[in-house]
Amino acid sequence: MTVATVGVHIVDILARPVEHIPEGQDTVLVDQIRLTAAGSAAGTAVDLVKLGNDVVTMGAIGDDELGDFLLAVMAKRGVDVSRLVRRPGEQTAASILPIRPDGGRPSFHVPGANLGVTLADLDPEVLRGVRAVHLGGMDVTFGLGDPAFFELLDSIRAAGAVVTMDLLSEMPDLLGMARAFLPHVDYVLPNESQALLMAGGAQDVTDAARALLAEGPRGVLVTLGGEGSLVVTGDGVERVPALKTEVVDTTGCGDAYCAGFVTGLLHGQDVVGAARWGTAAAARVATGLGSDAGLTDLDSTLALLA
Repeated sequence: MTVATVGVHIVDILARPVEHIPEGQDTVLVDQIRLTAAGSAAGTAVDLVKLGNDVVTMGAIGDDELGDFLLAVMAKRGVDVSRLVRRPGEQTAASILPIRPDGGRPSFHVPGANLGVTLADLDPEVLRGVRAVHLGGMDVTFGLGDPAFFELLDSIRAAGAVVTMDLLSEMPDLLGMARAFLPHVDYVLPNESQALLMAGGAQDVTDAARALLAEGPRGVLVTLGGEGSLVVTGDGVERVPALKTEVVDTTGCGDAYCAGFVTGLLHGQDVVGAARWGTAAAARVATGLGSDAGLTDLDSTLALLA
């Protein structure tokens, strides 16, 4: 495998367009409903495969019908799911997403088995054999905030692999705990709200990114929605603009950005160049419903940058 994703696995049930929740037993007709593999490990894994990477994913799901679906759809997309742990009696994490006409995505969410992931659920030897490890949702996989896991990440990085980290929540306490990962990853990729909350007390997003950079990673990339992203490294600060696209649904754009960024690094791009690859992948995903919509392959994705 080229890349391993570790962390949050979710089934998304999406409907669009939704302008309001109907009263009582009323029915509203919509244009489209989809079920997808999502979450900052599962969704990123699917996108990484579409961009040409061999991917194995690790985490925990329930021993239920949602878990059956998640395994089937990820395997169909080409992800190695053989290391996913199934928890008897637990629910697979899931979200219901009524997508607004402007692409906004309020959600109803059950965290399920993600909350119980620990180092014992992972395969260290497989992780040591990949070129990149993407940590998805370390703010909600509480059991991975383990010194033994930090030591494993350090050994993986020392052997030459790159470690990236994305986040899931916007809860200050959880994001504060995730700061413990920063000395053990190469790049952290929060959105603007997460960066501000994680840094705590920062005046603006640039200050927040610099504060997180001071904790140990090589770079902090803050996604800013329609404003693109902010890339902060020891070499300075650079803004990468978003690409113009017709937005259908913003679900999974952050996961796609991470997948494009990791793919760029593995193809020898510098950090800003890889951020542009991430921007293109996010733009593709925004054109359809769900975390993998619109993204088909690397060549068509990079064509957006021409």
